[in-house]
Amino acid sequence: MALGAAALPYGFLNTAGKVGKFGIQLYTIRDDMRKDPKGALRSLADIGYAFVESAGYREGLFYGMKPKEFRKYLKSLGLKMPSGHCMTGVQAPGLRGTLANDWEMAVADAAAAGQKYLVLAYLSEPERRSIDDYKRLAELLNKSGELCRKYDITFAYHNHDFEFMELDGQLPYDVMLREIDEKNMKMELDLYWIIKAGKDPIEYFGKNPGRYPLWHVKDMDNTPERFFTEVGNGVIDFPAIFREGKKAGMKYFFVEQDSCRNHAPLESAAISYRYLRGMEY
Repeated sequence: MALGAAALPYGFLNTAGKVGKFGIQLYTIRDDMRKDPKGALRSLADIGYAFVESAGYREGLFYGMKPKEFRKYLKSLGLKMPSGHCMTGVQAPGLRGTLANDWEMAVADAAAAGQKYLVLAYLSEPERRSIDDYKRLAELLNKSGELCRKYDITFAYHNHDFEFMELDGQLPYDVMLREIDEKNMKMELDLYWIIKAGKDPIEYFGKNPGRYPLWHVKDMDNTPERFFTEVGNGVIDFPAIFREGKKAGMKYFFVEQDSCRNHAPLESAAISYRYLRGMEY
């Protein structure tokens, strides 16, 4: 696929068909981040990752560090954090910095940490029992996205597989795409989960061009369980998906592996990095 330099997403080099700088979702190495966040981040920089996506914002801190402190430490390693995950807070009403409780604190902290995106990571089961739940949620997400825009941050939603399972005769994911104004919420597409749900990411790129600035690049093993594996060790055709990056509007992508069975998480992160740096599409 030949792309002009001006049209290239941030995740690509100025050479057609080769992946450039990309990141990792820190949930992949959550135990390492809990034990020694600075050492774990140093290891990711040594592997070659350029970006990280936070999964550890809580009560005004990123892995125990204030936003500007965390940003400064990342910069010392040559890392940036363009994106970070957040929660609705419905299941933890006392927790500040969620959509439901002091959302502006979370948005302001994200801006101070250098984020361009804030991403809703997950919906707990009680929040998604019916299509009406999703429609009520859409009101909250629209308002959340409006506040993000005041801080020059783009709000987004990260999927799992349940959003693609029919509920009350509709697909919740399609309801969100329809009910939430695109200017208030983009999508972070988790490629593993949409494929595990039996849906085609390329089809969604075609139906909603430009709405997918963020991807989670995560592979699926060739077993009946279809478990997580290192990128390049599984069955997902990533070159075919990456060829549609311009249509999707992809700006950043993050390696993620929810569980690592055969290697330590940092080793799995290195395996995925090496595959993607050598991948041609």
